[in-house]
Amino acid sequence: MSKELIISPRSERVREQLAEAGAWSAYAANLREVLAAAIEKSGADVLEVGGLLVSEPLPAEHRGLRNGAEVRPPQAMDLAEGMAAGRGPYCQLTAPGRLQIESGWDGALHLFTTPAVAADLAGFHGESVTFLWHDAAPEPIEVSDPVDAVADAGFWARVAEASERLTLVCERWAYGTHGCRWFRVTPENTAEVARILRPRSLVRVAAEPELRPRAELLHDGFTAFVAPLPHGELTHRNYPEGPTHSPRSQTTVSPSCWPTRRCATGAPSYRTRTG
Repeated sequence: MSKELIISPRSERVREQLAEAGAWSAYAANLREVLAAAIEKSGADVLEVGGLLVSEPLPAEHRGLRNGAEVRPPQAMDLAEGMAAGRGPYCQLTAPGRLQIESGWDGALHLFTTPAVAADLAGFHGESVTFLWHDAAPEPIEVSDPVDAVADAGFWARVAEASERLTLVCERWAYGTHGCRWFRVTPENTAEVARILRPRSLVRVAAEPELRPRAELLHDGFTAFVAPLPHGELTHRNYPEGPTHSPRSQTTVSPSCWPTRRCATGAPSYRTRTG
């Protein structure tokens, strides 16, 4: 992929107000026409989701979304339009070696494609869109400290053993405040928790965590839970900026955990903070 197409709203009002603008629907229609053509000409029956960022709860139509998920073109276009509209969730949509779709600023989308597909799209025109072509390829993702260890049967056996005492499991399945789940595990439910985690998630374990840590440990962020902690999935809230707005009725957990593990299947994932 050596060609980049930036698709942007022609209207300044649409660029400023996005989906709130009266002319958004016309831009969205043109945008979907270009996306449909690019996907078809790339021969992509599905596109793979990567770099998923979830800042709000996923709507019902995207409930099963995760890194590595393959989506059909209609859902891919829905996701792309949602990114352009500023609603999210945000991700990369990729047909490896043929097409990659990313969000930009002010309602824009970036399409990376091959010279052959670029030539096919060059004659496309729309009343509500502008096109800007570049010779460019997607930027490589540079990751430090990748997580290679797998959350395999041996890992979960150690979790089950530790869960005789208070043990929490964090599943980081996407970036963003709504991209993780927490569980209180026990010897009886550890296998079920392991079964329902999403592939490619990052898994961290807090064994016998300090539930009322010293204030100085919280300045870099923490996760709060409603006490008492039930078994299974936990209602929680992240406080990345520290304890200023943490309600006193909540139980807090300091960030210290076991080393991160990658959920058992899929391509390598990478270390990320859970606090």
